[in-house]
Amino acid sequence: MGSCAVAGRATPATAALEAAGVAYALHPYTAPGRTAYGTEAADALDVDPARMLKTLVAEVDGTPVLAMVPVAGTLDLKALAAARGGKRAVMADTGAAQRLTGYVVGGIAALGTRQPLEVVIDLSVAEHATVYCSAGRRGLQMELTPDDLLAATGGELAELCAG
Repeated sequence: MGSCAVAGRATPATAALEAAGVAYALHPYTAPGRTAYGTEAADALDVDPARMLKTLVAEVDGTPVLAMVPVAGTLDLKALAAARGGKRAVMADTGAAQRLTGYVVGGIAALGTRQPLEVVIDLSVAEHATVYCSAGRRGLQMELTPDDLLAATGGELAELCAG
């Protein structure tokens, strides 16, 4: 898997990976884009939903943070708060998520955000050789190793899924 650019598909997220020299593969797809964007991406690309990560914008004690969990799972807000050393976590509303990241819902990436944001990634990523996450637009996923995702985002691993 080498770094690659798909003509006309560069995003702030892919530019950040290129600048960091991180290897990744891009996977464009077509999906209805109704609401379950991550599940639709997993289905369209025929990828195990445990390997497809959704990037969620939340606030821990008022501080914005990105949480990455498998599309097959549900973010445990108490676990996110604990991972960030906080008391309470809440989901950001759609408008706030888009303003903070510069991306539209369904295409929010953990890299190249408008504002630098802390990233917490569910520890289940360590079970996979590669994982998929948004490349910064609906219909475009990037595949990279969990170690590269952690390094590129400056993220930390924590148990974030409910159940």
